[in-house]
Amino acid sequence: MSAAEFSALLLLFAAATFTPGPNTTLATALAANRGLRGSLHFVCAVPAGWVVLLLLCGVGLGALVLALPALRWGILGVGVAYMLWLAARLARSGTLGQADARQLDVSFLEGVGLQFLNVKVWLLALTAVAGWVVGHPDWLARLAWTLALMVVFGFSSNFTYALVGSLLRGWLARGRRLLWFNRLMALALVLTAAWMAWSALAIPAPELAG
Repeated sequence: MSAAEFSALLLLFAAATFTPGPNTTLATALAANRGLRGSLHFVCAVPAGWVVLLLLCGVGLGALVLALPALRWGILGVGVAYMLWLAARLARSGTLGQADARQLDVSFLEGVGLQFLNVKVWLLALTAVAGWVVGHPDWLARLAWTLALMVVFGFSSNFTYALVGSLLRGWLARGRRLLWFNRLMALALVLTAAWMAWSALAIPAPELAG
């Protein structure tokens, strides 16, 4: 992989991972409600899910999903429904104790599974595999570099958002600030779900495949 190709791949990952999305929103909300340590399982689940998804796209799962509209719409539907469900739980969390007890109980496996329901992650994985891995004689080395970047950017971006959430924890504990913060995060999840649905409608499957 040339220096220019590697630089372009870095820019792709930076733009895709540090912009707000369902993962960064959940990482921020979890840390604000449960502290930085209470969010680390989700922060680690994100890159773990990305690695699995990238490997599956590399062996053809991505092409299969794009070739079968019913499967693609099924993934989208479940993803949107799951984010709306998370948003509803989050919007009802008004105290740190309440959030710790039930409202934000997202396990490591749920965090990994969420990556398979995230259109943004699918597009990132498909773009990286199609543009930097498949069809090159050094594809194995390229895949290794891409996986490494997946882990680094997936962890660092969500850890950064979680750190911000944890720093706000003390300020949010006063009065009804946490409730309104959680409702803002819930709104962000709803808007992300709407964006995912709109993107799937606006971009035809052949363009996604390219």
